[in-house]
Amino acid sequence: MKDVMAVVLAGGKGSRLEPLTRDRAKPAVPFGGGYRIIDFTLSNCLNSGLRQILVLTQYKAASLSRHINMGWQNYFCRELGEFIDVAPPQQRIDEHWYRGTADAVYQNIYTMEKYDPRYTVILAGDHIYKMNYEKMVRRHIENNADLTIGVLTVPLDEARNRFGVMQTNTESRVIGFQEKPDVPAPIPGNEGYCMASMGIYVFNTRFLFEHLCRDATKTGSGHDFGGDIIPSILQTNRIFAHPFKDENRKDNAYWRDVGTLDAYYEANMDLISVDPQLNIYDGQWPLRTFQPQCPPPKFVFAAEDRRGYALDSIVCPGTIVSGGRVERSIIGCNTRVNSFATIEDSIVFEGVDVGRHAKIRRAIIDKGVSIPAGFEIGFDSALDRQRGFMVTENNITVIAKTDGVEHFLPNSEASQTDMPNTESPRIKPAHFRNAVKTVKY
Repeated sequence: MKDVMAVVLAGGKGSRLEPLTRDRAKPAVPFGGGYRIIDFTLSNCLNSGLRQILVLTQYKAASLSRHINMGWQNYFCRELGEFIDVAPPQQRIDEHWYRGTADAVYQNIYTMEKYDPRYTVILAGDHIYKMNYEKMVRRHIENNADLTIGVLTVPLDEARNRFGVMQTNTESRVIGFQEKPDVPAPIPGNEGYCMASMGIYVFNTRFLFEHLCRDATKTGSGHDFGGDIIPSILQTNRIFAHPFKDENRKDNAYWRDVGTLDAYYEANMDLISVDPQLNIYDGQWPLRTFQPQCPPPKFVFAAEDRRGYALDSIVCPGTIVSGGRVERSIIGCNTRVNSFATIEDSIVFEGVDVGRHAKIRRAIIDKGVSIPAGFEIGFDSALDRQRGFMVTENNITVIAKTDGVEHFLPNSEASQTDMPNTESPRIKPAHFRNAVKTVKY
């Protein structure tokens, strides 16, 4: 693996995850309480022996860059030729930002050439899965391949207009490829499924550079691996498929594209089940991330009517559940759940303050939001929409950092039509919304 460089594509907007991607790139979105989405791909690299990693960023990359610098640099030693570097668009060729997945790699050829890797692994930084890339590289070398593509077996309805779909011969050589077709070609003998690209590629590096440079000169090209590079080499070069081999060690292979808010919510909620599909406690395939220096979580008050506890939940360090109740939820670091507050079936990010008697159900609360005392979220979808909050198709209420949830005194006389004159001390909303509810103890 010393001859292999990993290039992680981490510049996507993640527009379907709005408002969670309003201030951060999709790979930087928190997952499972203490992780970021990109941590799964980077952990796969480290566990696979990949020690030369280039992370290509683009949109709203500050949070992602900070996370990698704080959480991942210590695992690599430059004196031994190891590194993880974050590379925004270099614009060495022209003034364009990345125009496609292939163009993103093309713009960084100069950086890659300095390390002269024999093989290049192209990865996406926004999927949740466990995979040993070394096995795929070995398969690539054994087949004397120019390109090897990681593949999943996916139901036809799920693959339509979403995945690149391929056909192979008995030796796993790719003989047909369609990028996000309306009618995916089924697997012979397994008509309800197709062979879908994971967006994971192993290239011979010189071969990759040659075809990236050739594609860059083509007018009308989308400069994309699935849409342009693969179709252009399919008939003339050795392309093989590598079936996804899951390191999660469960009955069913686990791979998730948490590209929508509902998919993101369901993938997180799986983690709090008795036997989750994704095992994050597996010491044989450890997941790494940045761990802030926080005290252990704390649960205070044992009185029957004011008991702080959490059931069927994940509670991260630094959190205090002070006489509140947390059930079937994921609570991020340094969050405060005040007395008599309840949180159910929800995902709460880092640094959230939940006021007394507040009630939260089936919601996603972004980092640093302060929930006023007595405020209710997730109980009335129409009211949540009226307040300006995002409500998904599955009735999950999502509150971003700038949605204007404000603190008010318990005896405030403000009505639902009153606008506050001062900003919350905890957040700086871009504009205020009708999110006020009078509370009296």
